[in-house]
Amino acid sequence: MPTFLLVHGAWHSGRCWDRVVPLLEAAGHSVFAPSLTGTGDRAHLLTPEVGLDTHANDVVRLIDEAGLEDVALVGHSYGGGVISAAANLVPESIAHLVYVDSTAPKDGETAIDALPRLQRLIDLAAKSANPWRIPPPSVQPPPVGLLGVVAPADIAWLRTLLSDHPARSFQQPIQLDNPAAKSIPRTHIRCTDVNAKVTILPPVPALQPNGSPSQVWELPTGHECMITMPSELSDLLIKAASGTR
Repeated sequence: MPTFLLVHGAWHSGRCWDRVVPLLEAAGHSVFAPSLTGTGDRAHLLTPEVGLDTHANDVVRLIDEAGLEDVALVGHSYGGGVISAAANLVPESIAHLVYVDSTAPKDGETAIDALPRLQRLIDLAAKSANPWRIPPPSVQPPPVGLLGVVAPADIAWLRTLLSDHPARSFQQPIQLDNPAAKSIPRTHIRCTDVNAKVTILPPVPALQPNGSPSQVWELPTGHECMITMPSELSDLLIKAASGTR
């Protein structure tokens, strides 16, 4: 049974997976959902030096310290870059990469290259007393809500999980220079509901780095599918990890 390692996106903490973890565990999987440096219970570690490499090393350290093998490495949103960078460092430990409503960056790209509107958030932060801290988005009128979450109870819960995110993580180019990482199979899960448009993602390339056709599945919900459709997302994660097309 593959072990799931779930990596959250910008502004989130590992608790955003709270509705998914028990479903994967009930199916017999071991599951890890850490908070990256500077988030959640580790928010006190946020500094100007925290970047994409910091977060990739968080994942690698967990894999090494826990002795994990055959890992289904899952990244949501910004977490897609984190899992790509981590897989570049320890490809031998990764069985599958799953990109949940996220980009799969190319070598040398930054998060801003994939999502240019992030530059506006950095520019706004530059006018503040802490230009290296990017505050989480605010709640918008429907159908946007908070990052695509519109149910009041879910918004209230999500707000408790969000904190500032380091600007450097959006600006740092990713390093993907390990040929062994290209052979790792990948699955993309895209959210298609109207409020998913809060995140305008580039299309998934037709081919995976290993040369096989890309595998893309869809969920009819907003960007925060681990909150709004945890059961359906869990089913797809299990399907991906099992190698089912």
